Amino acid sequence: MSLAEIYQQFIIDMQHTTWYEYVAVFAGIASVWFSRAEKVLVYPVGLINTIIYIYISFKGHLLGEAMVNFYYTVMSISGWYLWTRKDQRKQIILHITYSNKKGWIQQIAFFSFFYINIFAGLTYFKSEFFEGVIPWADALASAAAFTGMWLMVKKKVESWYWWIATNVASIPLYFVKHYVFTSVYYLILLVMAVSGLIEWRKKANQQNELLQSNQ
Repeated sequence: MSLAEIYQQFIIDMQHTTWYEYVAVFAGIASVWFSRAEKVLVYPVGLINTIIYIYISFKGHLLGEAMVNFYYTVMSISGWYLWTRKDQRKQIILHITYSNKKGWIQQIAFFSFFYINIFAGLTYFKSEFFEGVIPWADALASAAAFTGMWLMVKKKVESWYWWIATNVASIPLYFVKHYVFTSVYYLILLVMAVSGLIEWRKKANQQNELLQSNQ
């Protein structure tokens, strides 16, 4: 596809963008901003985004993404609870930290498990029900997103690496499905994910310094 054809598709598809896709995109951007700032509003605002995208994903035969957004919805409720938990001194319990070696092994295994199973499931659905499914790309975006959300709920810095992978995979995935506004949305999220990684690394380093000074 030439640049002229890509531009033409972008213009045509933007004209057909629905109002609810706009709502989902802006809610998603706001949610990521709150996440970067470590604000619990990431979860209630994010729920608006995920519920709408469950519908959009089913409509576009993006079954892996539909599963991801359902998972986001469930995990958002869990994260909302964990991020607001306080100790007896009314201090937030959960802080931004790095994963140790064991944590890295767990998240790679977590990603691999979901990638293999989602890929297998989507390959079946492609042959039986939905010809528009792209198994490897949808599984990559979905499994990375599952991993990123799991780690974000635990306030792990490494969640942003998985968000970056999710966004990179999702940009072309939604573009070829003619959801170009959502494709642009993931491009914005990619930039925000890099910024979030930098911010969370800074906070994790500050947390490490605080712990060392108290020892």
